[in-house]
Amino acid sequence: MLSRNEPMNQQALAVHLDLAPSRLVVLVDELASEGIVERRADASDRRAHALHLTPSGRELVARLGQVAREHDQSFGAPLTEPERAQLGDLLQKIADAQGLRPHVHPGYRTLDPPPGARRGGGKS
Repeated sequence: MLSRNEPMNQQALAVHLDLAPSRLVVLVDELASEGIVERRADASDRRAHALHLTPSGRELVARLGQVAREHDQSFGAPLTEPERAQLGDLLQKIADAQGLRPHVHPGYRTLDPPPGARRGGGKS
């Protein structure tokens, strides 16, 4: 999300990811300590900080994108292009029916899953 909307303030990112701001702070702290993101003063609001990817963060996003494309090609190899399109349409129909936001991993929709529940948004 950040790579497509950089810079982005933490509050806007928390809203988009449907995360409690306090949870996002912990995540951003960890990403910052790993040198993936950095906080800078927000030019439009001096009380806020804007999140930026570092060069290492951009490299990581690029590598993850490449891995995802390779996985998609490998996983879908047995399907024809029309079958892939049909599968995509069917999965989108399920996602829409479940109220999942585009581009957000469903595991982040539930902030505190019940004990023993799996993260991932699906029903077990």
